[in-house]
Amino acid sequence: MSFLRSNPDADLKAVLRLDPALGGPFAQYHEALLRGPSPFTEGERELIGAYVSALNGCDFCHTEHEAVAETFGVEAGLVEALLSDLATAPVSDKLRPVLRYVAKLNETPSRMTQGDADAVFTAGWDDVALYHAASICALFNMNNRIVDGLGIPAHGAAKLAETAARLNRDGYASTAAFVSGEWTE
Repeated sequence: MSFLRSNPDADLKAVLRLDPALGGPFAQYHEALLRGPSPFTEGERELIGAYVSALNGCDFCHTEHEAVAETFGVEAGLVEALLSDLATAPVSDKLRPVLRYVAKLNETPSRMTQGDADAVFTAGWDDVALYHAASICALFNMNNRIVDGLGIPAHGAAKLAETAARLNRDGYASTAAFVSGEWTE
């Protein structure tokens, strides 16, 4: 149960709908960053978000975005493997430095160096990829703080599967439409 007196069963969509002037642009930013053009696949972007959320201990965002990543073909259990040992987790050598970069940015942002960025570049990514990686990390830190600050619990299995399927099929434009009242569940 959430901490919200007006909606103890609130999920993040319901929270965003509390103040559409904030929630609408927030959902649109999710759509642009996680579904718009990017050097990263949709699955990779969802994986990065799930990984950052897992590092932060945010069960709602971790489980939801891991489930969405899996709908895009990311291997089940990959986030747990990354948490266990990033160096040996079954990810590509190209993606591993990106995940190392977001982990450091998440844990010690003031200690980021040119070397951290250079490792991403050396793996074959460009400036846009670095920008997107930093932006996904920042977005999920914001998501995690909102969700945990409002006591939003993780979805049950049925709701999780439904949400993952919707986000795969309709993206975050569906969230924006829900916030604006143009779409209901």
